[in-house]
Amino acid sequence: MPVIHDKDVLEGEDSLSAWNDAAHEALAECGGRDASPEMRMTIAPRLARRAMAMAVRYSLYRLEKIAPGPGVEVRVAPYAAVKVLDGPASDPHNLTPPDVIELDPAVWLRMVCGITTWAEEKDAGHITAVGQRDDLSRFLPLVR
Repeated sequence: MPVIHDKDVLEGEDSLSAWNDAAHEALAECGGRDASPEMRMTIAPRLARRAMAMAVRYSLYRLEKIAPGPGVEVRVAPYAAVKVLDGPASDPHNLTPPDVIELDPAVWLRMVCGITTWAEEKDAGHITAVGQRDDLSRFLPLVR
């Protein structure tokens, strides 16, 4: 099943843009790029549930396009999960790939929008990652 339906791509793009705009407004209010990582990690604009889901789904769709493959599952609960990057596919018995990354929606969207970095969120304990290919920093941010 696709992470986002074709008919919802534009809505997802608009939702991600709205989250990005609100996040960058909040970033400017707390000192911009000079704000501490701890301050930037508090940025979490609220959207309606559907808009938040669409922002996450669209951003995962974009990740899937630039890093296709079956090797790493990226889970942004409760909204979506995708498999990306080359590597061994899921074990046919339990369907869990060897590498799994789990994040909250705000953490994921902060990195997608360039508010925080992979290293900052990982060091803060906001990313659960198991496996050798558990670093998506080379693909982030997806928007600015």
